[in-house]
Amino acid sequence: MILGVLKEPEGENRVAIVPKSLRKLGKSGFEVVVESGAGISANHSDAEYSDAGATVTSRSDVLAAPLIISIHLPDVSDLHSGQVVACVADPFRHPEKVQACLDAEVTLLSMDMIPRRLSRAQSMDVNSSQDNLAGYKAVLLGAAAVAKGIPMMTTSAGTVRPAKAVIMGSGVAGLQAIATAKRLGAVVYASDVRKSAAEQIESVGGRFIEVDGMDDFEDESGYAKPLTPEFIQKVNDTVCGVAKDADIIVTTARIFGRPAPITVPSSAVAAFKSGAVIVDMNADVGGNCEDTVAGEVITTENGVTIIGTKNLPGTLANTASMLYSNNLTTFITSITKEGELVLSEEDDVLVGAPEGNDFHVPGMGGVLICSDGKMHPKQTRLGGVL
Repeated sequence: MILGVLKEPEGENRVAIVPKSLRKLGKSGFEVVVESGAGISANHSDAEYSDAGATVTSRSDVLAAPLIISIHLPDVSDLHSGQVVACVADPFRHPEKVQACLDAEVTLLSMDMIPRRLSRAQSMDVNSSQDNLAGYKAVLLGAAAVAKGIPMMTTSAGTVRPAKAVIMGSGVAGLQAIATAKRLGAVVYASDVRKSAAEQIESVGGRFIEVDGMDDFEDESGYAKPLTPEFIQKVNDTVCGVAKDADIIVTTARIFGRPAPITVPSSAVAAFKSGAVIVDMNADVGGNCEDTVAGEVITTENGVTIIGTKNLPGTLANTASMLYSNNLTTFITSITKEGELVLSEEDDVLVGAPEGNDFHVPGMGGVLICSDGKMHPKQTRLGGVL
């Protein structure tokens, strides 16, 4: 079977498959064709792909492959009936693109729908691999922008107190942010609406910010449940109170299919100290900070810097591509027999864990969206059904 690897659109430096993955794909019976220049921004030349056994060719030739591997969903008008595309489709945020695939009779494997609670799916989980890097890079950006040293230093000229970091949220990205800030020498405080996260926060060196009345707001898939507006306000007020004298604040809250929730309102920014740096990890979906400008770094009137860098994993293109490639290669080879894809309704990675008889919830639903429209993840809780 021919597997095509596309060059990503302008502004995306990652590539979906790196040369080191080609050997494993070849053993599973795949012939790989790569669009010329696909890996350049991730430090992989066309020659590396050729030496590893791929055919480097034009975009039109790659788009003719029966299986397309990418990060972003290609323009559906470039695809054809019967094709299979594996990518990060974000189906609940872009239902119109999913519908376009169904109309074009294209089968979509949306990798951001990997059911992470399945042990065998963890090595395929692109959300975790990319979020982990994003949390790491967010702290580095904050540390580079703040006008003070991060660790405690004892010098002949005096003692430098360690910087204070507040990490809002402790999912995969948040835990890596906590660990990175701690390794840099900061005193780290962290929050989460999942009470079970306290132990995880403390295990990587953070201090858990407890909110009065907190319960364990976690669903079966391991994600945070939607909260009442009143409790969200209480959490935000508590955490922003701790962050008043912080040097670095990193926000991580992201919800499937919705704009990012506001966790740092403008009133909180106005109360933060001059010189503080906010790194908003969700600038691309509206931002957690009310004052974030997507793709820009701004400074408020009271001297707070807000970093709205989009696509943080893409700023670490080489490492992010390697991890994404490993995820995709493991996934694709796991559903391949004798060089052909096997898309089975019995595969819980593909179809997920159903709730009721006919729909899957984010984080539990599988990755498969069939071209016949009969089997694909649906959701009602976040508004609308695909």
